[in-house]
Amino acid sequence: MSILSSTYEAGDFFDEMVGDDGQVRPHYRRLTERLATLPEAEFAQRRAAVDLAFLSRGVTFTVYGDNEGTERIFPFDLIPRIIPNTEWKGIEAGLAQRITALNLFLHDIYHEQKILADKVVPASLVLGAKNFRREFMNFNVPKGIYVHICGTDLIRDRDGRYLVLEDNLRCPSGASYMIENRAAMRRAFPNLFQSYRVRQVEGYADALLKSLLYLAPSRRDSHPNVVLLTPGVYNSAYFEHCFLARQMGIPIVEGRDLFVRDNRVYMRTTAGPVQVDVIYRRIDDDFLDPSVFRPDSMLGVPGLVNAYREGRVALANAIGTGVADDKVIYAYVPKIIKYYLDQEPLLPNVNTYLASEASDRKFILENISKLVVKSANEAGGYGMLIGPSATKDECDKFRAMVAANPRNFIAQDPISLSRSPTWCEGQLEGRHIDLRPYILYGEKIVVTPGGLTRVALRKGSLVVNSSQGGGSKDTWVLQGNE
Repeated sequence: MSILSSTYEAGDFFDEMVGDDGQVRPHYRRLTERLATLPEAEFAQRRAAVDLAFLSRGVTFTVYGDNEGTERIFPFDLIPRIIPNTEWKGIEAGLAQRITALNLFLHDIYHEQKILADKVVPASLVLGAKNFRREFMNFNVPKGIYVHICGTDLIRDRDGRYLVLEDNLRCPSGASYMIENRAAMRRAFPNLFQSYRVRQVEGYADALLKSLLYLAPSRRDSHPNVVLLTPGVYNSAYFEHCFLARQMGIPIVEGRDLFVRDNRVYMRTTAGPVQVDVIYRRIDDDFLDPSVFRPDSMLGVPGLVNAYREGRVALANAIGTGVADDKVIYAYVPKIIKYYLDQEPLLPNVNTYLASEASDRKFILENISKLVVKSANEAGGYGMLIGPSATKDECDKFRAMVAANPRNFIAQDPISLSRSPTWCEGQLEGRHIDLRPYILYGEKIVVTPGGLTRVALRKGSLVVNSSQGGGSKDTWVLQGNE
């Protein structure tokens, strides 16, 4: 028996494979034809081979506070998500527009603050944001770029419209899984993959390195040295840190491997100190330099901020970018785009309510069981309430939290995320998905054609994060007019 069953149901959602008329969408037809001839036993063998390859390559992630152990193989579904080229062009343009506006916003709030003076964004929300860094007012970041690496989370609503769920502008993760997923699919279905003429994602690491080298301070005596700064082996994304460093051919370092002398950063090596020009840091601002931020940090480098201020080293992403991926500021991004670019957003936001606004707060508190409530600075699916599936006690707890600290919460209307066919519990079933494309901003803006499609493997769940039981799929962006 093949794995493609006639009982597959799209449900009352936008289904990536099946249209409202019950017919398979044109760009999925070749895939369904292949699945219709694929015996379940053979599919199981291919899945097992991929799991074994992931295990041997260390494709894992960490779950904190789990009694069953922290290290897990990253769950992967062999049914790809397919995006036609014409559809992707709209996504690409919208993402480029968004990162351009957010960079202009960051430069403005750390310099003239015109957008605050014009009251487009309330000054109290920016100046009171957890990740607004007053220490960097009037500081000119290298090449004027604040956000060099961005992972923007997209979803599709019931009508198939792409919406921005949130921006990740500090240390966005997942690019390594995007690349490993592609390698897995090439091995599992080589002929199918080749027949689809899928655009490549493997150039991500090269494009990332070019973006980082573009930031390097001028030095006449040598080629710029780039390093990746990691918190260490216990970080949830440590596999990714190692993977990207290896792909780019740069050293991976911890804070103890670096030191500052005469406002220059050096890396300790067996051949002696080597000056560092660019640091791709996977450490939050608070832990970067104990002499400026948290004095108890053992992860950072004393003196790093002074070297950065003196223009002797570049950091990606820039210190202070976190204010722009605050979920409260997210609500103002459409206005930010209009203010700086005089354009309407190509990718709209999800309808959002701000608990800091009295009328919105009243609505949230009265309707919390019908809304999705999010903490402004949490990530990974934490600090979130999905009202329609929450218990009364959970709703009451969040209601009290919102009332006590309204600045720290937003709420959104629940969106029926699109679904994609996914192999679960021995059959093909629809599961909710999102998409995290990766945008690089160096000499030019580069949007990797694809990204990480995350899938909620639990039936009915809308939470796609791996830490909350989610997995991922390979994302096929097609060439030409397919």
